[in-house]
Amino acid sequence: MQKQGFFIYAIKGELVMTIQNELKVGPFRYDVVGSFLRTAELKDALKKHRTGELSEDEFLAVQQGQIKDLIQKEVSHGLKAVTDGEFSRSWWHLDFLWGLKGVAKYDYQRSYRFKGAKTRTDNAELNGKIAYNPAHPFFAAFSYLKTTTPAGIVPKQTIPSPTMLFRDNRSDKWQDFYEQREDYLHDLAKAYHETIQHFYDLGARYVQIDDTTWAFLISKLNETKNDPKEYSKYETLAKEAVAVINELLTGLPTDLTVTTHICRGNFKSTFLFSGGYAAVSKYLAQLNYDGFFLEYDNERSGDFEPLKTIFNGRKEKRIVLGLITSKEGQLEKKESVIARIKEAANYVPLENLALSTQCGFASTEEGNALTESQQWAKIDLVKEIADEVWQRE
Repeated sequence: MQKQGFFIYAIKGELVMTIQNELKVGPFRYDVVGSFLRTAELKDALKKHRTGELSEDEFLAVQQGQIKDLIQKEVSHGLKAVTDGEFSRSWWHLDFLWGLKGVAKYDYQRSYRFKGAKTRTDNAELNGKIAYNPAHPFFAAFSYLKTTTPAGIVPKQTIPSPTMLFRDNRSDKWQDFYEQREDYLHDLAKAYHETIQHFYDLGARYVQIDDTTWAFLISKLNETKNDPKEYSKYETLAKEAVAVINELLTGLPTDLTVTTHICRGNFKSTFLFSGGYAAVSKYLAQLNYDGFFLEYDNERSGDFEPLKTIFNGRKEKRIVLGLITSKEGQLEKKESVIARIKEAANYVPLENLALSTQCGFASTEEGNALTESQQWAKIDLVKEIADEVWQRE
C-alpha cells in the first residue's frame, strides 16, 4: 500500500519502507544499538592474546567463534538485524578512528570524565590529512559478520560519527595539516562517505553512526546560554556537525539505510552527559539520516516534546525510542513503557516510532554492570513490547 509518498512492504513480518521504489531495511520495530557483553571466553582469549599466549590467528579463531555464537543467540531472540556485538573491537569509537588514514593512537594519560568510573587512557589524534583507508580492519570484520548472518536476517554495521574527530582535543592539530578548517571537514566527510560506500559494496544495507557529540552539545549549550561568546562556539560546532554528516550521506546508494544513535556516554553503566534534546533539536531536524536512536531511559533525557522538532514532519524517517536501559539488569514494567510510547506518539506518529534499549550493553570491552541473562531478558522485553504495540508487524 502507498502512504505519504512512500511504500510499505512486509518482509518476514516487519514493515520495510521504500523511497522512490528503492528498498530500505530498518530501523525495525524492535532493534538493537549494537554492542553486547563480551563473553568470558572472549575476555580470557583477549587477555592471553595480549600476554602472547595466543597468536593473532588463534585469537581471531576464538573471536569469530564467539561472534558466530552471538549471532545465533540474536536470531533465536527474534532480532531481525544482528551485529557482531562489537566483539571485534575494544572501544566503540577509537578502534574505528585509528583505522582511518591521518589518525594515530596516543596515550591521553587521563580518564574520560564518566560519572563514577575511570577508563583506560587510549585516545586518537590527527597525524596527517584524513582519508579513506581501503585496508580498514572493520571491512574484514563486517565480511565475517555478513557471511555468518543467516538468510533473511540483516547484518548491521555500527561505526562512530565523524564528529568524534573534530571535537575536544582530537582536532587540536588540524592546522598542522590544513590551511582551512573547511578543507579538513570536507576530507573527513569524504573519508566517511567512501568508507560507508565500501561497506555497501561488501553487502551492508544497514549502517548505524553512533554519536556522543549531540549529548555533549546539549550539555555545553545549556551551560553557556548566558555567555554569548562561548554559546556561539558550540553553535558553530553544531552547524559543522550537520554539514559534515549531510555531506557524507549525500550520494550514498538509495537502498542503504543509515541511522544514528545519540549516546550520552556508556562505560561500566556510568554516563557522561545529561539534558533534554531541546537544545539541539533544530540541528537534528536537519540531519538526513533514515532513523534516530534516542536515549530516553530516565530523567536525564528530558521529555518527549523535542521529538516533534527532530521528526520535522519527515514521514520517511523512524525514531527509535531507547526506553529500556542497558545500564542495569532490573526489568522495566511493560505497562509503563507502553504508556511512554503512547506519550511519545503525541509528537511523532506511532507508525514512525520503534523501540530499543537506550544504548548498547558494552560500548567498551569492560561492559555494563549486568549479567548476560539480564541482557537477553532486556532484548526479549523490547520485542515483547514492540509486538504488542505494533501488533507483530
